[in-house]
Amino acid sequence: MELLSSAWMAVEVVVAVGLGLAVWNPALLAFGGDSVVELASAFIVFGHLKGDAGGSTESGRRTAAATTLLLFALVPVIGLGTAYSYLLGVRPGDSLLGIAVAAGAALIMPYLWLEKRKIGKETACLPLSVDAVESAACFLMAMALLAGLLAEYFFGLWWADYAATAVILALVAKEALASYHELSADSMAGGGLLAGADHGAA
Repeated sequence: MELLSSAWMAVEVVVAVGLGLAVWNPALLAFGGDSVVELASAFIVFGHLKGDAGGSTESGRRTAAATTLLLFALVPVIGLGTAYSYLLGVRPGDSLLGIAVAAGAALIMPYLWLEKRKIGKETACLPLSVDAVESAACFLMAMALLAGLLAEYFFGLWWADYAATAVILALVAKEALASYHELSADSMAGGGLLAGADHGAA
């Protein structure tokens, strides 16, 4: 599951970040930034599952904490860049390929989210449960990105991109808080969520 997730995240990173920089589209950059975090998260989780199949509490908490910190760091980085562009009056460019990637993510993410959540519960693996939260948020971000890109492409509403970016950043912040709450709940439970994690998600 993590291998499939990593493959799709790699596509999102290359296309969203590449196009976002090429046409200067903050929404694509914000979406791509979240994809970078999710790709890193997938590799971290995969390494945890392969290297610590017994479900070490400390290792699992470090893995979940790393992905959560990455999400918190993403918000100010993208937010400040977007605000700067808006104040300068920069009009974002549109992209058919960006629309295609957003549509693809909207179709794929629900499957990845449900599978990761199911396997995370079955194996009691906290890092995978946090990763599932990220996939759920990515679906909502994809929908916001798709709406903004369509409005911009078909109706010329350049400001829709900034609106989509604001929604995406709000979702990233919510995603980070949800991951933090997963981590806090596990700590309060004494690490019980991590007992028995295995290779099922790989």
